[in-house]
Amino acid sequence: MIDTQSHIAWLLAAGRMQGLQAMAAGLGARLVEDGMSLMRERIGLRTTHPLTAALSVVWEAAGGPIVQVTAPHGLEERASYIGSPMEYVNRTGNLFRRTLSGTLTQDDHVVLHEMKLRGATDYYALPLFSAQGSGGTIIFVCDGVGGFSEDEITALDAITAVIAPVVEAHGNYHLATAIAESYLGQRTGQRVLDGQITRGDIETIEAAILFSDIRGWTALNATGPATEALDVANRYFEVISDAVDNNDGEILKFLGDGVLALFPSDGSDTGRQQACRQAIAAAHAAHGIAALADLPVPFGIGIHYGEVLYGNVGARARIDFTILGQAVNIAARVESCCGPRDETVLVSDTVARIAQLPMRPVGTEFLKGLRDPMALHAPHSV
Repeated sequence: MIDTQSHIAWLLAAGRMQGLQAMAAGLGARLVEDGMSLMRERIGLRTTHPLTAALSVVWEAAGGPIVQVTAPHGLEERASYIGSPMEYVNRTGNLFRRTLSGTLTQDDHVVLHEMKLRGATDYYALPLFSAQGSGGTIIFVCDGVGGFSEDEITALDAITAVIAPVVEAHGNYHLATAIAESYLGQRTGQRVLDGQITRGDIETIEAAILFSDIRGWTALNATGPATEALDVANRYFEVISDAVDNNDGEILKFLGDGVLALFPSDGSDTGRQQACRQAIAAAHAAHGIAALADLPVPFGIGIHYGEVLYGNVGARARIDFTILGQAVNIAARVESCCGPRDETVLVSDTVARIAQLPMRPVGTEFLKGLRDPMALHAPHSV
């Protein structure tokens, strides 16, 4: 007899406090220790993410690391999914069971044939119901003689009913993380998830500020369809995003046809220099990626370093996580000088002094909001 209540008690106590992978591994190991011939366990859930349609964790009794599998959008159109037990469970909300000890036919999905070749004797998949309906699937595969016993099936049914809300909680956290990181960036999104959500919850930080803007955006919109301009904008944003991410920066805002990114510093001399050099490296990388991607529009990048306010501002019921301060304004105005001076990247005199990299002076400009003219520099690419 499977000690179902013991496993349920573990799920509701220690199990639910662990991550999805650790919980799946713990449950699988407990069932095997209790005498179940469990070969494989898979927990899958649908996600809301710009890149991922579904997330699964796979545990196998044979050992090895717990595998996390992500499925891109378009999963429903893939041959590996169409007609599979998981597709059936997700579509109908019903359980699926197939004994594998007998002969399989061509009507049986390839995944069943693969499991049988590995020695599986029974395949049992159940829906994980959430408050919004079927939110996922749990699959148990047996390799014991005769497959799962009726007592084991009863135990798996009871365990699934309890594990469903636990998986739902993990799914909701994954959803919150995906939304926060997709709309705010990884660093800023984590701050929001950690509770920095109150209006006025602001700190002062030092950072290199990178501002980028497409040249000729108005003309592009005036001479072509909006869908074409949107496609160009998305390609441009991807170029800047890749360059910033690869140099430890973070995009904070997409501003129409512009991008605002920051490279935080710890305020030390070394930290300041590192932040400025990272921003410059990202600027050069962006133009390199754009050339390889044959981006059809030019863009400029301006960089400044300074102190900014970093946190929540807005109305009582509508909060925005952003940065404010003169350093942000200066970065945008430095970028505005790229077009008239026919430069792709310009940095302020402050950045030039901190970065200590080869620079070409390009003159001075009276920037709005500053009393004295500022010297601008074009950093040499490396």
